[in-house]
Amino acid sequence: VLQKGLKENFADAQVSVVDCPDLTKEPFNFPAKGICGKPRIADVGGVPYLIPLVQKEKVYDLNTVAKDIELPGAFILGAGAASSKVLGINAELIPIVQTKSEKKPAVNGSYVAQINPADKGCLLEKYSSKYTDCEFGLLANLYASEGQPGKVIEVKANGRTGELNFVSCLRQTLEKHYGEKPVGMGGTFIIQKGKAKIHIMPPEFSACPLNTDEDVNNWLKFFEMKAPLICQPVIVSRDPGFDLRVEHTHCFSHHGEGGHYHQDTSPDSVQYLGYFQPAELLFRIDRPQETHLVGRD
Repeated sequence: VLQKGLKENFADAQVSVVDCPDLTKEPFNFPAKGICGKPRIADVGGVPYLIPLVQKEKVYDLNTVAKDIELPGAFILGAGAASSKVLGINAELIPIVQTKSEKKPAVNGSYVAQINPADKGCLLEKYSSKYTDCEFGLLANLYASEGQPGKVIEVKANGRTGELNFVSCLRQTLEKHYGEKPVGMGGTFIIQKGKAKIHIMPPEFSACPLNTDEDVNNWLKFFEMKAPLICQPVIVSRDPGFDLRVEHTHCFSHHGEGGHYHQDTSPDSVQYLGYFQPAELLFRIDRPQETHLVGRD
């Protein structure tokens, strides 16, 4: 299903079932070896807690989320907002956490991407270099598993010929094929070659309400970042009525760039390599009572 859809949007695409590579090794350096074992997705909070105006009291903890999704000690990947309570500013969080279990403390391999106060560029830092908690704020889309090795879906796509980004192509392909039945996936992929359009939220929350996508885009800071970028996507083919963010991807690198992935900007040369696992369960945590569809891109 995925290969057929990708071939409509990329010059070359191959999808196969392989053994998950050891994710503790380069370029991932994750705190867990794989993305297998009781795979599940959690959509926590939501964009309505950020816009039109921020609700700073919305703070969560990945260790608590792991218990909420009935998988204490889960290995969690995904995309979210950093806790402004902890950082003192607004920033992008790239969560990569082996949550705590009865036997072991948490291992936080997350990154934070913020606007560098010095030059207004990207400042990407390892979360654990400054902080000891596993908190996040406002919203997150998370893929959780036991972090075990096992069989995964390997996706290779090179040379983008269509309009869709890599993640949207995967999601829309699933939606087209499975229709009413929601299919969720998570994991990691690398933009091996090329460049990508990435945003980072400003350090200050907007004082005036952000009421449209145009308002949001004028507020966000956009960058072109270079490969290799290691990305953590969470995808649900369609929302079964839980007010989900159906796709959300954050990325980091070992050259100081990272943030929220939008699209590659070098379609001819881009190369994607990903490892995905379909999720068995979906959890919706602290769903906003008042909602809207602004800023979901």
